[in-house]
Amino acid sequence: MKIKESFKNRLFQGMITFILCGVAIIALIPMITVIAMSFSSKAAADMNIVNLWPVDFTFASWKYIFENIAIWRSFGITLLSTLIGVILALTITSLMAYPLSKKEFRFERVLMLFVIITMIFKAPIVPYFLTIKGIGLFNNPLVLILPHILNAYNMAIMRTFFKQFPQEVEEAAKIDGAGHFRLLTNIVLPSSKAVLATVGLFYAVGIWNQFQTPIMFIQKTELFPLQLKIRQLISDSSELQVLTSVAGINYSERTLQAAIVVFAILPIIAIYPWLQKYFVKGAMLGSVKG
Repeated sequence: MKIKESFKNRLFQGMITFILCGVAIIALIPMITVIAMSFSSKAAADMNIVNLWPVDFTFASWKYIFENIAIWRSFGITLLSTLIGVILALTITSLMAYPLSKKEFRFERVLMLFVIITMIFKAPIVPYFLTIKGIGLFNNPLVLILPHILNAYNMAIMRTFFKQFPQEVEEAAKIDGAGHFRLLTNIVLPSSKAVLATVGLFYAVGIWNQFQTPIMFIQKTELFPLQLKIRQLISDSSELQVLTSVAGINYSERTLQAAIVVFAILPIIAIYPWLQKYFVKGAMLGSVKG
């Protein structure tokens, strides 16, 4: 009986592994194709013969990106807003999630009800636009940060994690004279790397990839974040057409667009492996209890 159950478990795990590998390969194919296109020559792109491997390998498209000051300025704006935004978001989220994780906090249920309401009902676009513009964030780089520093879903994850924190540790710290703020900063947060990495990654991806907010509130091209700059280069391709029409240039409009897209997603892809062990643990712990 045990042998039969063991065989069924191995068969089930094998099937799941096979399915997940297949899904992963399907998901990776478009990205691999884009990477191959970014390293291919102008002639290969024009003949549409690039698939999963670069044809006539060249760094011409990447050289254009690395020498383009406007792209680096947009990259710097996005990087700075992401770093500042994640630090502020983790600070504010933890300061709100910690008291809401305590049953002795009198207004815990009422405040959580308001948090849940914001998860279900989103603010209408027009009032949201008028509010943000009214507080002076139109054509202001701070609009890339301030509207994103508290997310109800991320706060709920962190609250659930804090609810599972050992009460014995907190009580011992209170006996030694630690107040709530000191308890949070010196005891709880240093032991919460998993959930901080998880929520921090959620915030970082959201701020880095934001598109609707800058397209609504930023009109000055010198303040464009990276995603808006990519949209400008891809949708208004006249500049790329002029560049690629010059004799002796070994990149085309398609190779440049592919290189720009890869350039935009590389930082998040590079960060994820360093946070993966914390991310998986934090996501699991933050979803055990409500």
